[in-house]
Amino acid sequence: MQYVLAIDQGTSGTKALVFDSDGQVHARGFAAVTCTHPRTGFVEQDADALYESVLDAVRGCLANFAGDRHAIEGVGISNQRETVVVWDAQGRPIVPAVSWQCQRSLAICERLRNDGMAAVIADKTGLLIDPYFSGTKLIWLNENDERVRSRIAEGNAFFGTVDSWLLYRLSKGEAYCTDYTNASRTMLFNLATLQWDDELVDSFGLRGLRLPELRPSASAFGATDFDGLLDRPLPIVSMIGDSHAAAVGEGCLKAGVAKATLGTGSSIMMNVGDKPQAPAHGLVSTLCFATDERVYYAMEGIIISAGSTPAFLKEKLRLFDDFADAEQAFADYDNGGVFLIPAFSGIGCPHWKYPGGAQIVGLNFSTSWQNVARAAYESIVYQIKDVITVMEEAAKVPLRELFLDGGLVQRPFLLQYLSDTLNRPVSTLALSEISAAGAAALASLSAGIIGSLDAFEAKRAVARRVEPGSGVDAAARNHAQWLRWIERL
Repeated sequence: MQYVLAIDQGTSGTKALVFDSDGQVHARGFAAVTCTHPRTGFVEQDADALYESVLDAVRGCLANFAGDRHAIEGVGISNQRETVVVWDAQGRPIVPAVSWQCQRSLAICERLRNDGMAAVIADKTGLLIDPYFSGTKLIWLNENDERVRSRIAEGNAFFGTVDSWLLYRLSKGEAYCTDYTNASRTMLFNLATLQWDDELVDSFGLRGLRLPELRPSASAFGATDFDGLLDRPLPIVSMIGDSHAAAVGEGCLKAGVAKATLGTGSSIMMNVGDKPQAPAHGLVSTLCFATDERVYYAMEGIIISAGSTPAFLKEKLRLFDDFADAEQAFADYDNGGVFLIPAFSGIGCPHWKYPGGAQIVGLNFSTSWQNVARAAYESIVYQIKDVITVMEEAAKVPLRELFLDGGLVQRPFLLQYLSDTLNRPVSTLALSEISAAGAAALASLSAGIIGSLDAFEAKRAVARRVEPGSGVDAAARNHAQWLRWIERL
């Protein structure tokens, strides 16, 4: 039996798992991490704590592993995307890591738009100008923090997303690399050339910043013994951003297969084949994953409010006490003409409207709480439908199947209504650690344990597949009404 060790470093914690060549999990470990909010709109993490969490998770995982450690052939890493770490040659963080959630660069984004940079950035990187992406965070640090500015000027500021930071520390400074997927989220990477874009780096005032070497997601990146946890160094043979890793883990290996992560918000990513597509309709163009033989591209749509919407009704409005009870209650109700527009922080892709707050519309004297609760869940479905619609139009690729992950996949009503609204099958997998599974699949390929990603995909267990049912016509009518309400915003 041969194994790989997969590390999934996320915003709230780090997971470590040992996978075999069939994609089965043999051991797990976990370590929590925290965010700090030093000022309104600022979100930071301790970069050293992120690294220590990896060691803690691996330590726990290996303690739970009953197999032969010498049969672990390699390491795969998936990571939270867009978070900025800047360190010096000795591997010491210069400033705290700036989280992907941080909004400190809003004014810089507005300045870039006013300077006419939106079209150039979209054409080169496939991205929108938004604080979400790493580049604007780096501009802010360079302009507002003397520690970063002086280190960039002297050529001793190493930039990386979390994957590069972990690799640098794990390899004791011997490896400084990133993969194409993480690079594609920085606003510094040219999708067409698969290289850092010097013109953008210069225009952002970042000349002198050290940038990691670029490689495909399944590659030889370096080696580590996890600070002595192992008696020999293991090769690190895959690195990939977590949403991209989830796409691999869920089998989005061919054009037209998509995944949606249903959490507080939602990231919807569809494989569009071996050529990048121009961003359109509020979508971003990005890498899906890359091997030595081939690069796969994707389009991604971001939904701002998904699970946060029914959570708001439960926790803030106290409309119901339990999510399962709410679903059981409104399973016998339709929406009663009620629609919930979840613009708590605006409506995301493809509408991108900021009307100043969420709205519940269509209320009348016969409206029940069950109608409102159902409308909250329906709003998640309609937003996914809107993203998929523009994805199909922009990429000229029809959706084959949608794979779902995240906490909301536990709601059977949601899965059926989504299948009816899309008029396509939707599926969930038995394994919940999807990003780790994607990193493990790429590591297994790179280490030669499997001959192709198709082999890994063929052995994954589908927990549930839901086909469109009798509600297709009603869902279409409701979605049309949803769009009319959206147009009024």
